[in-house]
Amino acid sequence: MNGLDWAVLIGYFGVMVAIGVWSHKRVDNVSDFFTAGGKMPWWLSGISHHMSGYSAVMFTGYAGIAYTYGVTSFVTWSFPIALGIAIGSKLFAPRVNRLRSRLHVASPLEYLKNRYNLSTQQALAWSGMLLKIVDVAAKWAAIATLLSVFTGVSLNQGILITGAITAVYCTIGGLWADALTELGQFVIQLLAGISMFVAVVLKLNDKGIGFFDAWNQPALHGHGKPLVGPYGTVFLLAFLFIKLFEYNGGMLNQAQRYMATGSPKEAERSARLSAALWLVWPVVLFFPMWMSPLLVHAQKPDGSDSYGLMTEQLLPHGLLGLVIVGFFSHTMAMCSSDANAIAAVFTRDVAPVVSQRARAWNERSGLIAARVTTVVFLGLSMTVATQINSPTFKDIITVVIKWVAGLMGPIAIPMMLGLLRPFRRSGPTAALTSWAAGLFAFWLVNYPINWNVDGGVPLQYQVSVPLAVSLVLYILIGYLKPEDTPERLAVIETVNTDGDSTAAAIPVPAQAPAGGGDDTLESPAKD
Repeated sequence: MNGLDWAVLIGYFGVMVAIGVWSHKRVDNVSDFFTAGGKMPWWLSGISHHMSGYSAVMFTGYAGIAYTYGVTSFVTWSFPIALGIAIGSKLFAPRVNRLRSRLHVASPLEYLKNRYNLSTQQALAWSGMLLKIVDVAAKWAAIATLLSVFTGVSLNQGILITGAITAVYCTIGGLWADALTELGQFVIQLLAGISMFVAVVLKLNDKGIGFFDAWNQPALHGHGKPLVGPYGTVFLLAFLFIKLFEYNGGMLNQAQRYMATGSPKEAERSARLSAALWLVWPVVLFFPMWMSPLLVHAQKPDGSDSYGLMTEQLLPHGLLGLVIVGFFSHTMAMCSSDANAIAAVFTRDVAPVVSQRARAWNERSGLIAARVTTVVFLGLSMTVATQINSPTFKDIITVVIKWVAGLMGPIAIPMMLGLLRPFRRSGPTAALTSWAAGLFAFWLVNYPINWNVDGGVPLQYQVSVPLAVSLVLYILIGYLKPEDTPERLAVIETVNTDGDSTAAAIPVPAQAPAGGGDDTLESPAKD
């Protein structure tokens, strides 16, 4: 990097902070901070939904998969995401929107104490927060890895720089700042991605390799196969189910994008736009990674530095800075949206249960608590990020695929399936049992069994078994021990229909903490 590249990077950071300051004026209460007051246009929500699903892991971990295996990086990652969101546009997006528009909640988990009970809500809230800390930590480590390639700064310094900038704009501006910065980041990534695509095509032409002839080169032998190595059919099917739940709200931050739109119909349109972007745009981003074995020799065994090395070699200064900004934009988009989602869960779902003082928060106190929680979450995730390459967590892609994909299912299944009428018989017993058994299955498959199997348990089973265990138990226990009380059925009908009659009939659950209307779904206040 030279002075021009640094100017682009510093200018980008300045714009992000300025957007946060501007967005601060649009945040008057907790609803504005967490769900944009339900006033976000569907197209902005869709772009934000799309961008909040990326991070620099794509340019490190998945670049390594593309370098080693080829097109399976798209077939087993972005394609199932696109398909999962497309299915969720009808199945989940409108229902998640009604959590805000009809039940008037600000956290995706806030409805669970009425749908199940308080114990279920707390179990999912605490486990979801802890998993998100690890998930976001992997993202910080990924962007710090790229920053070290280009600038020579240490991993810890890179984590501190990116985390601090993100904390400024997402803390003061809330979800509005997240969405607006993600719009700017989308434009930047569009320019950066196309620049890199063109640079790789021109470099291949210089080597006498045509656009389609490249796949016949010895270095790319087998790279055109859709399913190879550990990424086989079972892995693909498991990942499709995982991403169906994860990217439609199971990991919380995407749920907020659906909640932020003005109506269920707009949430559906938002999801369709995000699905279309996931289907098309990653092909442009992945093509240079697929070609990378022809252009660079990765220094790391997993190939995670291949994209960074290629970018440094192919792009002139200025454009290099723009691509580096693109790396930052993806990571900061995801991490800021995660921080906002976790702040919502803590201030709306956890704090009122553990603290009597929190139950009496007014609008100002709740907003201050939301901002403080955002900073604390970012700080914790940055601390964990310094341990990503330790023996406990291993490499970045291991954290993202094994830990996050493997643990997300048991948390997301009760939350997402609880919205649907066919699963109305599944109550708190089914939810808690499926959650606990799924987490236990993750530990069992990834550690004791893995240690005793020659060569270890295949990756597809490491991520799919916990999901399968949770899904089967959630459905089975619902039929064996139905808990579809009138109160729970009323919640389900509210998120499945439009109108005012059902919402008014939902009573306050006996387990709800005392101290204010925020803990009930009865007679909700207007947004």
